[in-house]
Amino acid sequence: MLPFQAISFTTTEPGKRLIVTGAVHGNEVAGTHGIRRVIAEIESGALALARGSVTFVPITNPKAYALKRRNGDRNLNRNLQPTAPGVAPAEFEDHIANWLCPLMAQHDALLDLHSFQAQGQAFVMVGPQNNTGALEPTVHGDTERDWALRLGVKRAVDGWLGTYAKGVDERRARAERQPASEGKRHDLDAKYGVGTTEYMRSTGGMALTLECGQHDDPNGPEVAYRAIRNTLALFGLTDEPVPATETAMEGLHLGTVVDKFDRNDAFARPWQSFDPLRAGDVIGTRANGEVVRAPHDGYIVFPNALAEANYEWFYLAEATRRFNP
Repeated sequence: MLPFQAISFTTTEPGKRLIVTGAVHGNEVAGTHGIRRVIAEIESGALALARGSVTFVPITNPKAYALKRRNGDRNLNRNLQPTAPGVAPAEFEDHIANWLCPLMAQHDALLDLHSFQAQGQAFVMVGPQNNTGALEPTVHGDTERDWALRLGVKRAVDGWLGTYAKGVDERRARAERQPASEGKRHDLDAKYGVGTTEYMRSTGGMALTLECGQHDDPNGPEVAYRAIRNTLALFGLTDEPVPATETAMEGLHLGTVVDKFDRNDAFARPWQSFDPLRAGDVIGTRANGEVVRAPHDGYIVFPNALAEANYEWFYLAEATRRFNP
């Protein structure tokens, strides 16, 4: 069994309890590099903590990291929850969840650092606006928005879990029309789509996911590092000046997730995240010849040409004014 590592720094003064995670997906290492840089600065005395505490998890999924791939046994960031009492962990990610979820619950805020497969600029994913609904209730919507405006990126996206819930409903409907397959389908679970940030909000905390750019973007570690430093300053863990608010933030709201039905479904061209779409534009073609078109004007997000059947192929988003300061 590979070990888990969390590195914590605690001051004598009360303050926010922040946790920062990297490599939730094993091939997304910009956050890992950014985290290790900040740890080194704290340990050397180059960066002084003034109050509160911070916990760093440089490699959240050590199995996926060792294999240099997205997942170990499954996608940790789609069905994150501890196993029920008396139920033995079946996959490596179950062991991670049993360790990570209680750890996150000990903190007030989570900054989760990721990267993505297609080319594109860094952006931040934010939770819903304040609400008391059943899906993802929160009182931190305004705080998350203001935090997102100070991370150092120029694009923010919301709507994740609501979009996923609709996508899982559609996936279930397709599965009911198909011959039964052996084994458990995690992608049909009602909680599919709940990852680190969604779990953190379920504990009453606040959370942001920072997508630091394309996996191999050499600037990704700097994006992660700057976001950590800005967050420490914003929450008062350091006495550095509070970072300025981004005044030209582009805001987008996810509304649709589209799955691959067959691994041979193919894009019409090599899409990049946030490429604009006009209604009727050809996005791709199914293996059975069906042409997939944009249903309305908007943007394509997270296009994944390497997706397997029954997993997300791309998302559609539209502009929102939520992030205009």
